[in-house]
Amino acid sequence: MAKPDPGRLVWNHSTHLPGLIPVLERLITHEGIQTVTPGVIGRVKGHTPKLTVRISVPIRGGFKAIARSGKTVQEVFIVTPLNQGELEGLLAVCLRK
Repeated sequence: MAKPDPGRLVWNHSTHLPGLIPVLERLITHEGIQTVTPGVIGRVKGHTPKLTVRISVPIRGGFKAIARSGKTVQEVFIVTPLNQGELEGLLAVCLRK
């Protein structure tokens, strides 16, 4: 049986959070992940010592996630038929590697 095609990582910005791209590259190898698009980068007041990615809100066809590292935050749009619990589990696995 043929392995399904991996998802697609969209490169539409020249800057990304440090360490985020390897996590997203691992994420797109999982079944059910169709497209991952890093979005806008911003600054926040709080400080997160290590990279975290959490699901923020559902969007049409998937979810918006928020990646944080230090005082920087970046939106990540994930197109997938998976439910929120399944996607959170995949993100946890990808962040641990």
